[in-house]
Formats: sequence, C-alpha cells, structure tokens
Amino acid sequence: MQARHDGRSASELRPVSFELGFPGATAGSVLVRAGNTVVLCIASLSEEVPQWLAGKGKGWVTAEYNMLPGSTSPRKPRDRKKVDGRTTEIQRLIGRSLRAVVDQTTLGERLVTVDCDVLQADGGTRTASITGAYVALFDLLANCDNLSPSGRWPLVDSVAAVSTGIVEGNVLLDLDYSEDSTAEVDMNVVMTGSRQFIEVQGTGEGGTFSHAQLTSLLESASAGIEQLSVVQAEVLNRRKS
Repeated sequence: MQARHDGRSASELRPVSFELGFPGATAGSVLVRAGNTVVLCIASLSEEVPQWLAGKGKGWVTAEYNMLPGSTSPRKPRDRKKVDGRTTEIQRLIGRSLRAVVDQTTLGERLVTVDCDVLQADGGTRTASITGAYVALFDLLANCDNLSPSGRWPLVDSVAAVSTGIVEGNVLLDLDYSEDSTAEVDMNVVMTGSRQFIEVQGTGEGGTFSHAQLTSLLESASAGIEQLSVVQAEVLNRRKS
C-alpha cells in the first residue's frame, strides 16, 4: 500500500510523548500526546475506599474520563447533569485496565482515581488515556511515602492500549480520526507489558472481517503496544534517575 496521508507506514505509531509533572503542582500527572490527540492524566490518592470495600484490606483504582469542550469540532458540551453512555463506557474501560496490573491487597485500603481529560481529539482518545493513565498512576505511587502496608510495590505489570483497523482493505495501526471515521473494521486493544491481553474491542463498521484479518489486527496492536511499553519505561526510568 501507499504511505498513509500523514506519511506513516501501516505498522507505524503516531509520534507519542509523555510530559511528567503537568501541571507541576500535582504528583502523579502526565500530558500524553499521540499525534494530534492530547490527554491530561492526573492520579489522586485517598485514604478512604468505597463503602463496599471498607474493612476488607484491599484498595481500589478507578478512573474518570471527559472530553473538554474545545477538544473537538463542533464543540462538545460539558457533562453538567448526566454523563453520557460513551463517557461512562470509556472511564470504566480505563479503570478495568489499570486494576488488571494493580495488586489491590498490596495497595491497602486506599482509593486511587485517575482523571483523564481530553484536551485535543484526533482519534484514539481512549487508548491514549489508558496509556497515559498508567504513567500517571506509576508516578503517583512512586511519590507516596509508606504506600504499602506490606512494603511491596503495588504494580505487577505495565499497561498500554492502541487502536488498529482495516481501512480500504489494509490493516493500519494507531488510527487518527480521518482513518477511524472511514474504517471498515475498528479495534481497540489493551495489553500488559508482558503481552497479556486485558481487553479487545473490535467491530465491523458495516462489514465483516475474517479470522485471518482478526489475527493480523491483533498482531498489529501487539507490536504497537510493545513499542508503547518501551516508551513508558524510558520515561519512568528517567523520572527515577
């Protein structure tokens, strides 16, 4: 196939970066950029768990997701009265993804909330949110004194996510909005750094896809997440040095 409209190959991620400490006053914060998609992820710690977990010696990790009004055109109204279905589904996905790599007993009776606010949207906002949320979570936990009652580190693995899809018959990695809006198949994949699947969301957009195409999509996503995991580790290692 010819190069994509932005010059990338089929298997190439958009340029990705993480700016830790944004805003600087908050521990556990990162500004993640994936191409023209920009998400601010801020992790916060509370000493109180949800009531249904009280007294069980386990912690909880949850997330909130929102697209700011100026993140897309036309303007997206603020969720003043009721969170819409898409927002609810995405923030639950982010929470599930993070909990998959957290030892909740080691965390102790603490609540971690990661807020993911989309500042600019050009496709892949949920996957960028998950990838950035992990970095914010790690940063928060690394900044906490006497975090774990047992003295153990609560994170058992890393987590990242990426989109993949079929556009004009070609499997493409990390779709931007123009590609996502015309894709015959759209898929979001969440995996750990050890290449274990957490969640796969795949849909034929007005069409179908074969077992062979499904395999190609998963292989594409797996390779992309492996690259994202390397970038996450590099950023967090620089933080510790």
